[in-house]
Amino acid sequence: MNRRPEPKNPKSCHDRALGLLAVRPRSRRELERRLLQARFEPDEVRDVLGRLERVGLIDDQAFARQYAEQRFGSRREGRRAVVSGLRAAGISPELAEETAEAAPDDEEARADTLALARAGRLAGVEAPKAFARLTSLLVRRGYSPEIARGAARRALNLKAGGD
Repeated sequence: MNRRPEPKNPKSCHDRALGLLAVRPRSRRELERRLLQARFEPDEVRDVLGRLERVGLIDDQAFARQYAEQRFGSRREGRRAVVSGLRAAGISPELAEETAEAAPDDEEARADTLALARAGRLAGVEAPKAFARLTSLLVRRGYSPEIARGAARRALNLKAGGD
C-alpha cells in the first residue's frame, strides 16, 4: 500500500490556504509549496489554488506590487533586493523585473535617503570605517556598489558639512 501520508493538519486544503492568506498576502507558488509541505494531494492543491485565483484571493501581480511598495518604501531596499525577494516568493523573473522597474522613485534617491538616515549612527567613527560600514549596509540592502558608494559619500559629506 503506497498511500500518501495524512496531512499534518486536519484542516481542508482550502481552509489551510485561506488561513495562510489571512496571515499575509502570498504568491501562488508560495501557497503551493506550503500546501504540498502540509501533505495535501497535488491535484487538490491545484484545484484550490485555481479557485482562489478565479475569485481574486491569489493575484501574483498585486502581490508583487504590494511587496515592492513595502520593500522600496519602509525598508528602502534596492532594486536587486526586491527582485531577489520576489523571485524567492515564486514570482516569475519577468514579473519581478517589471515590478521593480515601476518603482515610484529612483534608486539613487532611495539609497541617499537610507544613507542619510543611517549616517547619524556613525558619529564618532573614523571616516574610512564609517564609509565602509555605510556602503556595506547599502549593498546588503540591494544597491549596486556604485550607487552605495555614492550615497555613502554624499551622506557622510552632508553630515560632516552640517557639524
